[in-house]
Amino acid sequence: MDNIKDMLEKNKIEFEFIHHAKPVYSAEDGANLFNIKIGQTAPNLIIYTDIGFYSLIISGIRDKVDFKIIKKLLKCNDVRLATKDEVKQVTGLSVGSVALFSKLTCIVDKKLLENDFIYGGTGKKNYTLKVQPEALFKLNRVVEVIEL
Repeated sequence: MDNIKDMLEKNKIEFEFIHHAKPVYSAEDGANLFNIKIGQTAPNLIIYTDIGFYSLIISGIRDKVDFKIIKKLLKCNDVRLATKDEVKQVTGLSVGSVALFSKLTCIVDKKLLENDFIYGGTGKKNYTLKVQPEALFKLNRVVEVIEL
């Protein structure tokens, strides 16, 4: 979390780390806990493609991901959610605590940009990051912005 804090401060991005007693495992849980719209939650899904792993940061309002869109966008043949073991291997983190910022190439859901702040992972189970959505572009290698 210290690395994230340092990056955010260096880039003058408004943020807050929020501690909570229980881990947050769903967008609905996060929305209820923080008393926010579900669309402000920003799960970072790690996806496997036949051309490599990607970070897919979507709005919690989405109930599913259309992998056909991802295939077309990335011009690849195989796309799926990464397994728990693959997530741990490529991020060093467990499913449910993947940070909003990583070294993976990133795809961002356009819906997140409609919010003043979004809420996502920090790499620690009992902490959530409240941050301006523009930070996703400053601190990630974003290759596409999509509307799923």
